[in-house]
Amino acid sequence: MSGILYVVATPIGNLEDISARALRTLREVDLIACEDTRQTRKLLDRYEISKPLVSYHEHNEQARSQELLKELAAGRDIALVSDAGTPLIADPGYRLVEEARAQGIAVSPIPGPSAILAALSASGLATDSFQFRGFLPAKTTQRRKVLEELKGYDGTLVFYEAPHRILEALEDIAAILGARQVVLARELTKIHEEFLLGTPVELKTVLQARPALKGEFTLMIGKSNGVEADDTPVEEAVQKLIDAGASRMQALKTVARQRGLSKRDVYKQFDER
Repeated sequence: MSGILYVVATPIGNLEDISARALRTLREVDLIACEDTRQTRKLLDRYEISKPLVSYHEHNEQARSQELLKELAAGRDIALVSDAGTPLIADPGYRLVEEARAQGIAVSPIPGPSAILAALSASGLATDSFQFRGFLPAKTTQRRKVLEELKGYDGTLVFYEAPHRILEALEDIAAILGARQVVLARELTKIHEEFLLGTPVELKTVLQARPALKGEFTLMIGKSNGVEADDTPVEEAVQKLIDAGASRMQALKTVARQRGLSKRDVYKQFDER
């Protein structure tokens, strides 16, 4: 009798965000396949779990899948995990699950953390309809082409984006999709968890002012409802309120609240104009 392939979701940051069932499964399987054995070892050590680990990533997926399928066929239970979150979501594993199903091997999901759903749930954007598209293309031409194709989608768009490409991505979103509401989630469930809300132009300005950008972003773009968000530069919006009679502090607080930005970021943009 063949073994079972368990697809186990693991924490995306805080190691306490793992289910009792996931921990039990990791303790009971014969082998754990993971992207980075060093990363998975941190989780296992935290919960005093000692199991053989084997690397399974995009560079060895084809060959390693065949090895794991042989183990499953021999009756061994295997847990497939990613470095963080739910496996196969913008991560390797599809080939193994597909072939296991084709061979009649049982595949059982152990649900849990997902950066996509965690980010969406706290974004404030519409979640009745959304589309996840993984990482945006690295090149501007291809990235803009994808955004053009999605321009007519009537729902929230969700992407992952690397810190070294986030500014370019925001620039292209502004150019193709205009002043839609955008939410950036970073360091989810970690100490420095952060949500930034605003138009693409506003968020690019905020991020450009920082000395360094770290941590993978979950980038969410609100659907177009025919009402464009205010794309007036932050410093102009603050000055307009001051000219209308508001105090400097009142203007800063108002613009920060309206655009979902921190008062510190608004203050910095206004002060550096």
